[in-house]
Amino acid sequence: MNGTREGRGRKSIGSVARTVWTALAGLLLVASPAAAQIRPLELEGLIVTGTPVPRAVGTEGSHVTILEGEDLRLRGMARMADVLAEVPGLVVVGSGSYGSVTSIFFRGAETDHVKVLVDGVEMNQAGGGIDLAGMAVWDVERVEVVRGPASALYGSSALAGVIHIITRRGKGPAAVSASGGVGTYGRQEWSAGVEGGTPSTGYALSLSRSSSDGILELNNQFESLVVSGGVQARLDENTRVSLSGRYADRTYHFPTDGAGNVVDENAFSFGDETTLGAEAIRMVSPRIEVRAALSTYGWDGGSLDEPDSPADTLGFFGFSSLDAFRRTSADLRASFNLWSGSVASAGVQVERAHQRSFSESLSEFGPSTGRSHYRRSNQAYYAHLQTSHAGWAGNAGVRIEDNEQYGTFFTYQAGVSYLLPQLGTRLRGSLGRGFKEPTFMETHATGWVVGNPYLRPERSRAWEAGLEQSLGGGGSVLSITWFRQSLDDLIQYTFMTPEPGGPNYFNVAEARTQGLEAGASLALGSLALSGGYTYLLSRVLNAGFDEGDGAVFVEGAPLIRRPRHQASGAATYRFSRASLSGNVRGVGLRHDRDFSVWPAAPVELRGYVLVGLAGEVDLVRPGDGRPAVSLHIRGENLAGEEYQEVFGFRSPGRSVMVGGRIRFGGGGDPHGELQP
Repeated sequence: MNGTREGRGRKSIGSVARTVWTALAGLLLVASPAAAQIRPLELEGLIVTGTPVPRAVGTEGSHVTILEGEDLRLRGMARMADVLAEVPGLVVVGSGSYGSVTSIFFRGAETDHVKVLVDGVEMNQAGGGIDLAGMAVWDVERVEVVRGPASALYGSSALAGVIHIITRRGKGPAAVSASGGVGTYGRQEWSAGVEGGTPSTGYALSLSRSSSDGILELNNQFESLVVSGGVQARLDENTRVSLSGRYADRTYHFPTDGAGNVVDENAFSFGDETTLGAEAIRMVSPRIEVRAALSTYGWDGGSLDEPDSPADTLGFFGFSSLDAFRRTSADLRASFNLWSGSVASAGVQVERAHQRSFSESLSEFGPSTGRSHYRRSNQAYYAHLQTSHAGWAGNAGVRIEDNEQYGTFFTYQAGVSYLLPQLGTRLRGSLGRGFKEPTFMETHATGWVVGNPYLRPERSRAWEAGLEQSLGGGGSVLSITWFRQSLDDLIQYTFMTPEPGGPNYFNVAEARTQGLEAGASLALGSLALSGGYTYLLSRVLNAGFDEGDGAVFVEGAPLIRRPRHQASGAATYRFSRASLSGNVRGVGLRHDRDFSVWPAAPVELRGYVLVGLAGEVDLVRPGDGRPAVSLHIRGENLAGEEYQEVFGFRSPGRSVMVGGRIRFGGGGDPHGELQP
């Protein structure tokens, strides 16, 4: 990194730090007393994402959605991508068959502007990239979706929001379970798990495998294997520790080129990822809690396209790429119970990341290879406050990044909510600033593409306002949220560099998104209803280097692949020994590009509606040593809708899955936190 830039960044740390502590002191002066606890032991009724310590559901200033894993499995949901596609404000886009690259647009922001955590461990690759294709529902305890910038706590990539996937946590008598199913397109789904615990410990271990022959005529197989587990223990009255781990391996065969044409018989991509997380929490006094956490994430993968035959020797006839990425992070945090209802937290995080890449291209002109090795380190300092009193609840936080590449960066977030108890109405609002660091490729690439070491992080500024209306007992609620976010300093590639030999990447593009999110859930005895709607307006404010109607960014035009209208609904009815669920999801017209021609041509993707049904019946009830045995069936896209989420790549048609489940042992609710 340039020495002058580094010196400027180091010099500004002191002034920014003084600003942080001045702001925190001001927050403490306005904090009001109320009844609260730094670290409640129960997960139910709490949100653990978005703030340093858990907070009660209904006290958040941001729009938060909580999805329970058991409810999702009861509805027959198997893929995380399908789950998130129903969440208001989120757009999920798959590029073809089962296992294809699956991206997510969070309130219209870019696909790398959302941070995804599994048991607190970041799953994003360098620069924020995330692929949902291999994430399943089998081992999920719950999913928390927190909208709005969260970089003040989580740093880079949490520019538009955070998705936190929490896996199963065992308790009570040991239980062993297994499930399996087969269906259309040669699909197979198998899973097994064991869980249990004592009053002071809990453990869970699960394994799942899914595969498919694909929807295309050739070379479209997909296979995924996931192993995950965790253990939690209370060492004494004031100390708790937890360990978690996850390994995922997947392979996806694709005969398509960048425009969706079926042209290759043996190209495929592969990858495996490993995560490990450890956390220790110690109450050093009745008012002070200290938390230490270590995590590591690794991804190894690439793609391989060998010659189709011995006669395939003309042009560019073979390609292979390999990438290895590692991120290690350590976080030390102290939380102070200032008085009843007010908790202040301060912490420091250190992160190291590095990536190795290798590529080889085969052509009639001879082979060519490329190698690279990148490293980056980061330190961050943050402070947050949560407080509540007499129906009011608020939180505020700040964070300073001290990065060896781009120097210092300051982010903040704040939220407030107020409950009108007579009406059952809660008003809320939040604002914040987020950022995403450049990728290694964008800053350090050499060869045909030249990186720019002076790139700034992409950044956002956003606010939202909403209300939640209780609809009576049973947790029935209606929510409405209006949001607006600005995306600045977006990094863009240009083929024609401003000067010969100069970099190909610059901070030049800008966009704005705004819209409405509405959701409702109703509990009517044995019937549960839910629904959501998103109205999204997106607009490119600065197209940067892009020119022409077929460019990815067109000034004044909407961002591609973001529908203006999207809605979903679901219903589940529980009988004495069975359940029946149905869901419908509609996506409106979207703009895209046809990349099969040069220059790319603007196209419109028509809207579509997907209908699904799922049912489960208990064949054997547990008791007297008998296991619980059930049969399930689910249908997806039952109307046979022909649609595309990315132009040129058709999506799966009508499909049916049939299978069963069996469970030995256990008792009571098999999920949840350890009991005190």
